[in-house]
Amino acid sequence: MAGHSRRFARQLDLLERRSPRLGGAVAALAAPGRGWLRLPAALALIVGGLLGFLPILGFWMLPLGVMLLAVDVPPLRPSVAAAAVRIRALLRRWRTPS
Repeated sequence: MAGHSRRFARQLDLLERRSPRLGGAVAALAAPGRGWLRLPAALALIVGGLLGFLPILGFWMLPLGVMLLAVDVPPLRPSVAAAAVRIRALLRRWRTPS
């Protein structure tokens, strides 16, 4: 299980490096002792992501909320880390001209 936690931590670090503004907010929420703030924020992001068809909210909120939830729910970490790797690979292929 330690390998999954390291992989998940790497994905959080990559998010912080690739998108400093968004990653900084996630890093601040993922800090130890912030569970009281992290859980409501994760649930709000998930609900907002489900309402992504509305003008202000977006579907980007759903994976970010699940990632924050995975900080507190260890069984989610392997699947969230694997999904983050797959999404990054998909975006890389999509952005690269063929």
